[in-house]
Amino acid sequence: MPRRTATLLTSTLLLIALLCVGVLIPVPYSEMSPGPTVNTLGDNDGQPVLQISGHKTYPTSGNLNMTTVRVTGSDYTMNLVEAVAGWLSDDDVVVPHSTLYPDNQTAQQANQEDAEEFSQSQDSAKAAALKALHIPVGSQVVVGAVVKGDPAEGKLHAGDVIKAVDGTAVTQPGDVAKLVTKHKPGQDVVFTVIPAKNAGTSGAATRKVAVRTAKASDNDRAIVGIQAQTAHTYPFPINIQLANVGGPSAGMMFSLGIIDKLTPTDLTGGKFVAGTGTIDDNGNVGPIGGIPLKIIAAHDAGATYFLTPKGNCAEASQNPPSGIRLVEVSTLNDSLGALTDIREGKLSALPSCTKG
Repeated sequence: MPRRTATLLTSTLLLIALLCVGVLIPVPYSEMSPGPTVNTLGDNDGQPVLQISGHKTYPTSGNLNMTTVRVTGSDYTMNLVEAVAGWLSDDDVVVPHSTLYPDNQTAQQANQEDAEEFSQSQDSAKAAALKALHIPVGSQVVVGAVVKGDPAEGKLHAGDVIKAVDGTAVTQPGDVAKLVTKHKPGQDVVFTVIPAKNAGTSGAATRKVAVRTAKASDNDRAIVGIQAQTAHTYPFPINIQLANVGGPSAGMMFSLGIIDKLTPTDLTGGKFVAGTGTIDDNGNVGPIGGIPLKIIAAHDAGATYFLTPKGNCAEASQNPPSGIRLVEVSTLNDSLGALTDIREGKLSALPSCTKG
């Protein structure tokens, strides 16, 4: 066998051996990539994303797309070859597994946390939208958060409406703690709740949930491990139907979609606008994770404008795909103003993201 042929054969066999070894070597990493993007003004899986009844709605056009990031699951084991491929890809990001799933978080725990954040973001999105339209918003007591490892974990969930504790109606978040601490540690306390998924449904049924109290770490009082807070009630039903999506980052886009449907002005003027950002009850827009991947997802879907939280602008501007304009926003009013400029063709007035 000629020396050159032998060398090539040896090199090929060595490469195959290395690839085989690489496939078998697990590495502690996870992968993030551009995820699905959904038009909040349209349908998803055959039903409208935004479902509003009991109030006049108006036709819409164009797109107000929320964006997502696809991630490998907490129980997925990446091998060395996949990690190297991810590092070399322009559209994927490889990060330490603990970045996405801290404290060895299970898939169920991660999904539950994402679902609870998503539920809270929907509530804030509705409140911010209605306040922007000067439509009155009421309030009710809900589970704001559940402390990991405490008795309420897995029994009560963020967004559950608390109607009563041990049969006594509650009207303020402070009522919940007062009624729980009447118990001794180890005793059961009974919550009457409307599950978070039904919280916006008129006449939703309640259910009773018994939780055994525990002793607080700093004194002898009884606790169950929840934080009660005030959530909103609305003068007409607004339901957001979007499965398999979690986290708070779609809040701003949901608010814009609600406003578009409730006002005669066509916010986009037929343009394809995408975006991301958390939102609070007062319409303040906050930064999110995975911004470069969300911009790629929006660009690939056809968006030409991307509403970008101010806190993400520096990162977003590093290497965005061509053909999509990054518009800096800090509030819901900023986003509405940007949509006006886009709709009217006043592009020179748009506040663009710049590199930090």
